[in-house]
Amino acid sequence: MSSYAGSSSVAKPRLLVVKGCFSAMGGAERDLIRNIPFLSEKFIVKVATLDPVDELKTVCRKMNFELMIPEKSWNVSEDPVSIILDKDSSLKAWKEIEGLDSIIRKSDFIHIVSGDGSMSIIDLIPSSIPVHLHLLEPHRGLHEDVLHLKVNGQPKRNIGLTKTLLSRARKRDILRIKSFNSRENTSISGNSKYTVSRIKEIYNVDAGLLWPSIDLEDFSKNEEDSEFIDLNSPYVVNIGKASWVKGTWETISVLEETNLSLAHIGGGNKEDIRLLKKHAESCKVEVWFAPRLTQNELAIVLRNARASISLAHGEPFGLTPIEAFAVGTPAIYVNEGGFKDTIVDKENGRLVGRDQIENWHTALKDAENNENRIRWSEAGKERIKSLNLSCEKHAERIYNIYKKLDN
Repeated sequence: MSSYAGSSSVAKPRLLVVKGCFSAMGGAERDLIRNIPFLSEKFIVKVATLDPVDELKTVCRKMNFELMIPEKSWNVSEDPVSIILDKDSSLKAWKEIEGLDSIIRKSDFIHIVSGDGSMSIIDLIPSSIPVHLHLLEPHRGLHEDVLHLKVNGQPKRNIGLTKTLLSRARKRDILRIKSFNSRENTSISGNSKYTVSRIKEIYNVDAGLLWPSIDLEDFSKNEEDSEFIDLNSPYVVNIGKASWVKGTWETISVLEETNLSLAHIGGGNKEDIRLLKKHAESCKVEVWFAPRLTQNELAIVLRNARASISLAHGEPFGLTPIEAFAVGTPAIYVNEGGFKDTIVDKENGRLVGRDQIENWHTALKDAENNENRIRWSEAGKERIKSLNLSCEKHAERIYNIYKKLDN
């Protein structure tokens, strides 16, 4: 086991970055992987996870960060009985990572990013060690209905019964966050103003604000080979695992009679994809369900699109609008959630009411206008600058949280 200490970095505090699972590889995971290298400017970095992905392993290997992982990846149980009884085996998995206990005790600061399996590691952290929790969203499966709906918006099971069965887990989740917040040397941040308000509403906790970030260089490559995009007409892009919460069904619905196709990035389970294909056929909308894309391929798909759009329900922050800004593609998003933190309607994109179909069609038509595209793109990049959404600034904000806790 290698040591934290290094002759050239002795003065830097020792940081352990923790996230339970990475395999979803959604915006939260991509954001964290993007930011980890920049943390080395302020800290000596180590990373711990129960469920690594190749992208994380590559970054840690390149940066020479020690990556603490179990022999076998852990994933949250999908067994209904385990969910109802709030059985969580992640703590056992954390305990089985060889050397993790020693690494924790040698840390000067621990930065935990919320998600499946993340919170249980708190039980292993001495109260003397400062800990920051980046709470990306309150547990939506416990506190909202949207995750209990099929891709078409129909309930997976009786909603009232579901709420009753999850009441124990819901109470324990609230107690855990409140207990963590009362711990010494502790700080909690949301990832948007919307998330901060939801944390207050659900947990009655006053959280700070730690924006996600974007590295514009990730979207600055000039390769324009778009032959892999399997669509025959102008298209829009929707990013996120196919689901009701991500608004995939409604995205197809608003494209009806627009002569626009849809490039959907993020996959989904087989039954949801089958239902979406059937829905798309009824709406006469061509849909390409993209395979897993590289960063460069993602940038190409975005750059060649009429617009990046989303009708996600209560999106905590949403990286996709700022990714659209970065490549100069219009961002047209539902006027809800964290999208309102980055999009200023008619200045750098469009915010549209969920049920305002005519306004969606108008916005999509406006996105075809080259003057609008240029103006929105320039204003979007200015928005990124005004919010200081760089990776360097993200690392600086985390360092400032540490310094505040360390005093």
